Amino acid sequence: MVTVRSLLAVAVMYNWELCQTNVSNAFLHGDLFEEVYMKMPLGYAGKGETIQNIPAKKFKVCKLKKSLYGLKQAPRQWFAKLSSALLSFGYQQSKADYSLFTKSDDTQFTAVLCYVDDLLITGNSPEHIQRLKDNLKSSFHMKDLGELSYFLGLEVSKTAQRVFISQQKYTNDLLKENGVLNSKPYKLPLDPNTKLQADVGTPLQDPELYRRLIGKLIYLTITRPDICYSVQILSPFMQSPTSVHLQAVKHLLRYLLNAPAQGILLANNSAVELRAYCDSDWASCPMTRRSTTGYCILLGDSPVSWKSKKQSVVSRSSAEAEYMAMALTCCEITWLVSLLKDLGLNDLGPVELHYDNQAALHIAANPVFHARTKHIKVDCHYIRDQVKSGLIVPKYVNTKSQVEDVFTKIVSVDQHHKLLGKLGVCYLHDSQLEEE
Repeated sequence: MVTVRSLLAVAVMYNWELCQTNVSNAFLHGDLFEEVYMKMPLGYAGKGETIQNIPAKKFKVCKLKKSLYGLKQAPRQWFAKLSSALLSFGYQQSKADYSLFTKSDDTQFTAVLCYVDDLLITGNSPEHIQRLKDNLKSSFHMKDLGELSYFLGLEVSKTAQRVFISQQKYTNDLLKENGVLNSKPYKLPLDPNTKLQADVGTPLQDPELYRRLIGKLIYLTITRPDICYSVQILSPFMQSPTSVHLQAVKHLLRYLLNAPAQGILLANNSAVELRAYCDSDWASCPMTRRSTTGYCILLGDSPVSWKSKKQSVVSRSSAEAEYMAMALTCCEITWLVSLLKDLGLNDLGPVELHYDNQAALHIAANPVFHARTKHIKVDCHYIRDQVKSGLIVPKYVNTKSQVEDVFTKIVSVDQHHKLLGKLGVCYLHDSQLEEE
């Protein structure tokens, strides 16, 4: 989904055409290279035979010549077929994301992003896009869905100045399914005083309800960075959820009532540059005492990548936790720069990494802190190499201006809305008013 958001952000930045197509019966196009047999369909015996006359041990089987729905090889074989077709059309497969294909001819650029049988096509030449559609139609049975409006559950509203992405229908269906439409909305996704633990509350008789809710909320974080931290807090309890955990999920659902149409805004009037913010909350987990890492990366003013994740090991100090957060963000920046180069952004320049911890910034620039960093040497060397190469430029940012705080902690209501505004998160009616 980071690739989807990045592609849309670049398309909006250069005012490219955005369209989508769908392949009918995609898995039936794949070619098989192994011998695969299947049982005869029920009621079918073959030419000149009846079911009653065939002994049980002499039933025949079918040998498959092409892939079939339900076959384990079907998804891979379909993608191999599609990849071969696009490569034969002159497209190149991205090394950063193998589902992305691009073609550049002098000043003409076209990109195709594949998700199973859904194709997202964009570029600066309508003629090249139409030529690609014609080539695909000659190889597969295609449906041209026209201008991009609904892709993988994402509702895309495009204007001349910006693109607004939300999951309004998905959110409304989720709220209606769980019966909270008539409840009073909350202003924050979680209660700031809540410290969830595994052994507090009554175990749920039906844990599947909790697991389904968490799975749906995880998919909602595609366009809702404001609930990313809360979902990360609630996810570890899916194995044995209790009534307290379910109550916290209900709290989060009632927070969504404030603005079901909330999403992210991708603007075209921003600079072609990457900016990153990262932070950590030291020993925030009350059960494991592991720290929480959070980061957000923006292309100009458009948010393209964000994450809230518990660190894999216990940090001995806050500086160590902060430094590990920087390492994770550097990895994401390195990959994102490679992806954007495939999309034609070759002159991004150094990426500013904003941080609010002076100790971590000093460690990144000064190799003399051996006693404090010898047990995290791999991360140290990686970040320093990125700083020396000029890819990363660490910069200090005041804690009050650290937009990444929404990914590591529950802040006050005013600060919450202030940071979301800086992240490019808005309501649908807000973007409409700006247009007017």
